[in-house]
Amino acid sequence: MHRNFSVLVLFLLVSVSYSQNFVTVKGKIIDDLSKLPLESATVYLTSKKDSTVIDYTISEKNGNFEIRTRKNSQPLILKVSFLGYENYSKEISSINENLELGVINLKEGGTNLDEVVVKGEAPPIRIKNDTLEFDAASFKVGADANVEKLLKQLPGVEISPEGKITVNGKEVNQILVNGKPFFGKDGKIATQNLPAEIIEKIQVVDTKTKSEELSGETASGEEKTINLTIQEDKNKGFFGKIMGGYGSDERYESSLLLNWFKGEQKISVLASANNINSVGFSMNEIFDNMGGGRNVSVYSSDDGSFGINGMSFGGSNGLTTSNLIGINYADKWFKKVDVNNNYFFTNAETENVSRTSRTNLLPTETTFTESNSTSNRIGNSHNLSFNFEIKLDSTATIYVEPKFVKALNKDRFNTNQETRNQANELSNESNSNSFSDVDDTSFENSIYFFKSLKKKERGISASLTNEHKKTNTFSNLNSSTFYYLTGEPDDIRDQNVFRDRKFNKIETEVRYSEPITDSLKVSIASQFTYYASQDSDATFDFDEVAGSYSEFNAPLSNEINSSVIRIHPSARLSWNKKNLRAGFGAGPEFVTFKNESDYLAVNTRLNKNYVFPRGSANLYYTISKGKSIYANYNFKMELPLANQFLPVENLSNPLNTIVGNGELNPTQQHSVYSNFNNYDWQSRSGFFFYGGMTMSKDQIVSSTVYDESFRAQTTYENVDKGLSSYMGFSWSKSFKKEKRTLRISAGLDSGYNINQGLTNAELYEAKGWKIEPRVSLNWSIEDLVTIAPSYNYNFNSTDFKNYVIENANNFVHKFKLEFTSYWPKKVVFGNDFGYTYNSNIADGFQKDFYLWNTSLGYNFYKDRLLAKVKVYDVLNQNVGVRRTITPTAITDAENIVLQQYVMFSLTYKLDKFGGKKDNEGGMFILD
Repeated sequence: MHRNFSVLVLFLLVSVSYSQNFVTVKGKIIDDLSKLPLESATVYLTSKKDSTVIDYTISEKNGNFEIRTRKNSQPLILKVSFLGYENYSKEISSINENLELGVINLKEGGTNLDEVVVKGEAPPIRIKNDTLEFDAASFKVGADANVEKLLKQLPGVEISPEGKITVNGKEVNQILVNGKPFFGKDGKIATQNLPAEIIEKIQVVDTKTKSEELSGETASGEEKTINLTIQEDKNKGFFGKIMGGYGSDERYESSLLLNWFKGEQKISVLASANNINSVGFSMNEIFDNMGGGRNVSVYSSDDGSFGINGMSFGGSNGLTTSNLIGINYADKWFKKVDVNNNYFFTNAETENVSRTSRTNLLPTETTFTESNSTSNRIGNSHNLSFNFEIKLDSTATIYVEPKFVKALNKDRFNTNQETRNQANELSNESNSNSFSDVDDTSFENSIYFFKSLKKKERGISASLTNEHKKTNTFSNLNSSTFYYLTGEPDDIRDQNVFRDRKFNKIETEVRYSEPITDSLKVSIASQFTYYASQDSDATFDFDEVAGSYSEFNAPLSNEINSSVIRIHPSARLSWNKKNLRAGFGAGPEFVTFKNESDYLAVNTRLNKNYVFPRGSANLYYTISKGKSIYANYNFKMELPLANQFLPVENLSNPLNTIVGNGELNPTQQHSVYSNFNNYDWQSRSGFFFYGGMTMSKDQIVSSTVYDESFRAQTTYENVDKGLSSYMGFSWSKSFKKEKRTLRISAGLDSGYNINQGLTNAELYEAKGWKIEPRVSLNWSIEDLVTIAPSYNYNFNSTDFKNYVIENANNFVHKFKLEFTSYWPKKVVFGNDFGYTYNSNIADGFQKDFYLWNTSLGYNFYKDRLLAKVKVYDVLNQNVGVRRTITPTAITDAENIVLQQYVMFSLTYKLDKFGGKKDNEGGMFILD
């Protein structure tokens, strides 16, 4: 690892010093009358031929500016813009060497802050402090283009085929409309549905935490936020989409999205129903919600899980039928209270049939477990969230964000399995049939307060967060477990289990910030955290005499209570210069750890007091507009869980008895991460390199001893070391000529891990590494055709020490080809073809498969109706086989997956905005 990080440091140094064929254009901006320098004037170069933006910058405090750009033999125009001043322009025949323009005088009398900017006359780019702002009218898109197509025209903005948006190489993790989330902060619904014609400005800023946002501090991370501002005369409208489809094997899908907004007020309704393993909502015009298609608005996976707006639903393998309805309401009340509320109701039923083949790795032998199971889960969930931002006055703000979740799940699970030793002798076999009712309730709330004081950068902030979770589970279990190679009696169960889980957490922090200089600030904070859990199990066996579950089973019943108090005073020093942001914070952490158990009429208490060090540091250095370095470091101590600590026997699994260890030490964790980003938006090329690792001392691991029947006795121990590291890079370049675009991207992800553990009282060590290279192309002719092939290779290898085997490895090939045609006019034809090969899959499991999806659509009725036919898995080869390698087992699992079907669907699009004429279409007219 030391060698790897030496290579990383050397690479960064070489990259920073590396210079391509660039020249500089320098000058100084001053007021024509006062002769005083003008700070933050926008300076940009455009092509004389077509007004394309070539490069841009802003003037510094002393009025100086410098544009570092590629050599250009074509005629250019240099333009300067500043609010309240007349625009300045100068023609430059070519730039093949450094150019000094001297002093540029700006005359007053241009656009004032309160004046209306004429479309097309505003500068295409402005930089206001930390905000990069694009004028939407300066970038040409089609008449019916959405916001996503507009974003693709902006310099420095890239949208990958998977839908990831980056600005100057930095990932966008939040998209707002008029400063507020629009059905989730990821913003995909906004970018793929809002018409580009109603957008006035696109603003790009660093993404901040809520505390940073309220206090006005600089962002500690490096991700970006895009804010879309709507033209005032069009900030009033209605738009949406309704889709329904039915196909073979009784497959169906439907979705509805309706949005109404007027000024600050926005109301959105989202609904769906389908049985094709999807949340049922997608803006993808080719495959809609089809699994394996290009679903980027929300995510859905082949295991039946799906999500939207940061919330995940489902989550088990198999086939899922789901229903969803969501409502979003945003407004401003009393001119001081910003409101954004969401409600989601989801219903899902997932069925699965699974078979698993597992090789169990022991120090001196291997055993083999085969299992088959069926499962069914029916779940309902209510998710309600609010946020209120209240401006008390010009110096004080309160932000409140409560969340409430109520979920009910019913689970049925049937399984049978058998384990054989290396001599192929049957060690044990078992079968079970269970039914569970699970009732989850949770409430969370966050309150942030900030008040700025008289001196600039001086302020005080306070926060309070609380979390309350309760889970009540009722289970009925029938199981039989037979042990063959020992004299141990068989385990036969017919019982009801009542399991209650409660968790409560309160965390407060008070912070005071004081500026030392213009760029240096110190903050002092005190953080208090309290959390407590209460777990109780009550088991009742079936009494044949009484004919009811009334016989209390003490060995399978217990109660565990645990609480933690953390007090963490700290000081942090922050440095904020034009190109450098850095911070370092440290302080002691006083911890009180209390645990109590009641088991078999024995009450046990284990209490510990600790004083831990705690610290963090971060660095963000901007080398140039698209080139930067980021690094951070964290140190913390992790406590064991109560069940790992207390001497309570967990006998719920007949094949594995688990008991805690009161001698466990806390785990020390050092984490470090760094990256180097180099993006040149003029040439549309970028390079990103990252690396990081977490080193652990006294890591808590399972210590398991197996008898001849492969029945386990498990406890927990500390081991000397643990390491998890990763490293990788990505590179991309785009070529654009008129309507033709070619994007090439390549990358590599890798990782190296060291894990220690104890099996049969023997310390083993597993060193695992992986490497995942990838390459993709995307070639398109605008509004005509897109072809996108890609290839991924994944290799995993684990070397064992003190084990029956020395090495285990496997590799996976994945090839995919996406083809989309928009010819002839009004016809959309899409194909997704994929091939996957997985090596070393156990006998009886399919190693490779093809997945081909195709779709043919036709637009009519003024492009408001789209009729479509889709075929999922044309070759009928989809399989759900996966191999996983861990330090203790190699597992091959196969689950049922969605099979071939044909779907016919019809989509209706509707919109009506205040700026449109009545005869331009749509169903609704707004006054």
